[in-house]
Amino acid sequence: MEVYDVKLSERAKGELKTVPAHISFKLQVWIDGVKNEGLSEMRKRRGYHDEPLKGKRKGQRSIRLNRSYRAIYELDTGGMIHFVEVIEVNKHDY
Repeated sequence: MEVYDVKLSERAKGELKTVPAHISFKLQVWIDGVKNEGLSEMRKRRGYHDEPLKGKRKGQRSIRLNRSYRAIYELDTGGMIHFVEVIEVNKHDY
């Protein structure tokens, strides 16, 4: 089943208001790509490094928006992508 639907949580919407403009723009490009081409095609895009997460975030995935920012998402059973968080990752968070 191909996924074309994306939803931002209220938390993610709030966090996008505080990040640099180029970060929110890159996320919007990814979202538009999913809506037009599907999730499987966007996962092939090297610049986003779409990857599954481990530990307490098992079941979630992240995309890289740059070296410091990640967007965390999960898929629901209906095939909808839910962005749950946009976070800044620094060297102390690794």
